[in-house]
Amino acid sequence: MSKPVRVLVVDDSAFYRKRIRQCLEKSPRIEVVGEAWNGEEASRLNRSLEPDLITMDVVMPVLDGIAAVRRIMRERPVPVVMFSSFTREGARATLDALEAGAVDFVPKVTSDNSEGETAGARLRDKVLGLVRTGDDEAPALAIEKASAPVAPPELLLIGASTGGPMAVQEVLAGLPADFSLPVLVAIHMPAAFTVTYAERLDALIPLRVREAFDGMPLRPGEVVIAPGGRQTLVERRGAALKVRVTEDEGLYRPSVDRLFSSAAKVTGERTLAIVLTGMGSDGTEGARRIHEAGGQVWAQDRDTSVVYGMPQSVVRAGVTDRELPLQAVADAVREVV
Repeated sequence: MSKPVRVLVVDDSAFYRKRIRQCLEKSPRIEVVGEAWNGEEASRLNRSLEPDLITMDVVMPVLDGIAAVRRIMRERPVPVVMFSSFTREGARATLDALEAGAVDFVPKVTSDNSEGETAGARLRDKVLGLVRTGDDEAPALAIEKASAPVAPPELLLIGASTGGPMAVQEVLAGLPADFSLPVLVAIHMPAAFTVTYAERLDALIPLRVREAFDGMPLRPGEVVIAPGGRQTLVERRGAALKVRVTEDEGLYRPSVDRLFSSAAKVTGERTLAIVLTGMGSDGTEGARRIHEAGGQVWAQDRDTSVVYGMPQSVVRAGVTDRELPLQAVADAVREVV
């Protein structure tokens, strides 16, 4: 059995630090090795204690969470998970932290009810999933298939989770302003985050970016972000591709599986679907359906994934056509479009 994951907890509230410690130490595979009440102290303890992972609040005295993440990434890079309020303001701050180098975020819920227990379990899963240990499976072996004639793509789909916001940004930033396909993106984020994320991307990349709404047309050269808390599907009305947004339940909302599966029925062999970094296996069943319909499925490689869960799952399912490092994805897309 591997050693427990060593965690540094950073929050200016002693109450929250205690609750976070209690939550994490419910797992015998996690050890809290220290606590800090501001970013300055977090930076110092990161160097002296050498934790495997840091949980970080955003708003703190002396040095706030965003500035602390930047310093940690310079001094001793380590995975940082941010605690966030799921509001528009909280979304902006959290996206700034992700831009600075944090890898993921969780809600700051510390109640003892079922919501608190669910949030606590999710935090523990993230901590264990973000730190590679000796218990990790051997890497999946992906073989790029020999080139074969394929129909030109009509639609580009991207699915991601942990590490996804910045990975998607890197891919989209590498596409030209006159890109000839519509792009539809599903990332596991809550509602307040997806609209803020779309606005942020729109200001950063050449393509126009908007959050999806029901009945929205999918146009070449435009990026559509699936809204958090709902399901997003593709449908064809006449010759036009459009978005269908529903209130359907599911483990993930938006669900990459649901999005990909809908496209398999609508654009079929003319679908290019890319699975980027993320925890779990969402996207595998949808990728299988796209593959069976004759479409292309690509996956991000292990070395450049923050978490290799989602890409590894589609690779192991045997439905991928290519496995690529993140920095090569945009160029590869341009080659086939």
